[in-house]
Amino acid sequence: MSLELVILGIGSAFSARSWGSSAAVRHPSGFLLIDCPDPIFHVLADGASASQWNLTPDTVTDILLTHLHGDHCNGLEALGFHRWLRHRKSTLPLPNLYTLPIVAARLWERLAPAMDRAGEGCLADYFRICPLEPGQRALVGDLEVECRPASHGIPATSWRMRRGNASLGWSGDTEFNRALIDWLAEADLVIHETSAPPTHTGLPELNSLPESIRRKMRLTHMPDDFDPNATSLVPLRQGEVLVVGA
Repeated sequence: MSLELVILGIGSAFSARSWGSSAAVRHPSGFLLIDCPDPIFHVLADGASASQWNLTPDTVTDILLTHLHGDHCNGLEALGFHRWLRHRKSTLPLPNLYTLPIVAARLWERLAPAMDRAGEGCLADYFRICPLEPGQRALVGDLEVECRPASHGIPATSWRMRRGNASLGWSGDTEFNRALIDWLAEADLVIHETSAPPTHTGLPELNSLPESIRRKMRLTHMPDDFDPNATSLVPLRQGEVLVVGA
């Protein structure tokens, strides 16, 4: 059983060429987003065109949110409001949003007042919040997901997911953390960020990892001046479809 995902964005917060680091994982009930950058409608449309999948704001069933920096969460506002409108007029359910409890507790403050409807709204009008503590696991469609704290200056998580024998690790934003990388490297494929330290992981630090880890690692969250000749690690391409465990 394989795990399929389309890479929606590969850019850092300051990229002028790429969408923010994100992906969509296909499962039988719809799509799981890993982070939700702005402009999410354009991001999803580009991903659908590249993959030829039915990836739309209405087919997103689940979201894994790594943290509350804008390049990872700003798209929640538009997606949530769109789904609230659709939910009122149809049987389309609200998306499930998985994140740390401390992140979930701040999310409404992060989105309001744009979505509070003159003080009458609340976060549960837009998303089904599914707080997930490290060490817990959740079943998302037929995917088993779990998280681990990352080191990023604000509460942040890395994620692992599994379908059958196929598994994926996603670092999210984090400073270099070898214990975290070892946890991610238990997966078949590791997608790891690289940007300017200290709150991100520098390329020299990833280049220093053992070859057994580097050969299963791909890079994301890259600045526009990223030099692919400075590493043997393979950078992701926006719109790329990956099949893990095929």
